[in-house]
Amino acid sequence: MTDQDTTYLPLSAAPADHPKVKAPKIGVLLSNLGTPDNYDYWSMRRYLGEFLSDRRVIDYSPWLWQPLLQLIILTKRPFSSGAAYKSIWNMEANESPLATITKAQTEAVRTEISKRYDGGVMVEYCMRYGNPSTQSVVQKMVDAGCQKILFFPLYPQFAGATSATANDEFFRSLIKQTWQPAARTVSPYFDRPDYINALATSIERAYETAELRPEVLVCSYHGVPKRYLMQGDPYHCQCQKTTRLLKERLGWDDTEIVTTFQSKFGPEEWLQPYTVEEVARMAEKGQKNIAVCAPAFSADCIETLEEINEEIKESFEHAGGEHFTYIPCLNDSKEHIETLSNVISENLQGWI
Repeated sequence: MTDQDTTYLPLSAAPADHPKVKAPKIGVLLSNLGTPDNYDYWSMRRYLGEFLSDRRVIDYSPWLWQPLLQLIILTKRPFSSGAAYKSIWNMEANESPLATITKAQTEAVRTEISKRYDGGVMVEYCMRYGNPSTQSVVQKMVDAGCQKILFFPLYPQFAGATSATANDEFFRSLIKQTWQPAARTVSPYFDRPDYINALATSIERAYETAELRPEVLVCSYHGVPKRYLMQGDPYHCQCQKTTRLLKERLGWDDTEIVTTFQSKFGPEEWLQPYTVEEVARMAEKGQKNIAVCAPAFSADCIETLEEINEEIKESFEHAGGEHFTYIPCLNDSKEHIETLSNVISENLQGWI
């Protein structure tokens, strides 16, 4: 098996006008949330419009939601969101940190998977919102001869607003294929020992280099409306289990680690406690030295680099906190790439 797009199957018995058929390949498609192409108003508006129009993300009736979104939210929010993105933008590469990190992750996974399978697997990445789109990369893989594709949403915990909508878009992309590849999707990996160990290792390293050992570790997960939990979404439970397994791996007491939820949007109740409020309460109670990590994110992004390391940090310090340590996401760390590659290898069983 080869990864060269110019390799075709010999069709000696086929008529001369038979279309060429690529040598069959196996593909692995990593998927992350997405990123605007730039932080200017129109780039932000396009990105936010796609994101906030997803019924998995905002499930209000379009008759009510779309006028509010198009006439009010998308008139104002691109300015504030654009300023937030500008504060963390990778100016050298002219892209968001999420794009930079996802590219690095993909290259590292591609290298590791190539070692394991002697270059026989094509590894690419796509974004649920923005570019490269899921549809464009699926087309690229089909054009290259991928007759089997493993689709891997890069979310440790499953949520309808993340993993499910990524899977939805992947399967929508297959609708347009005349010759559909066989498809598999990857299950959430929040409780895998290698993932928990990768998290614990990153925390241990951060604590070793901290000027003062934090009194408590805040595991801040992206929030969702509480209503989703009551409707059967497993995200809240999987987040809680991630924190518990991490605490057990670190050998800590309950007082040394807490679970919180960030990024509340809209008027209804979301999963609690809210990170921005909880860190302020900690400071007011006398816990002046804390660390925050984000186990629901596979790569640093606007919610970690700007929201946690700027807004949530400011809330903590404004309430009297003194030492705030943000522990980066696993990104393209050795332990993370090994975990992702292990997940891929297990899910490729029977295909290779």
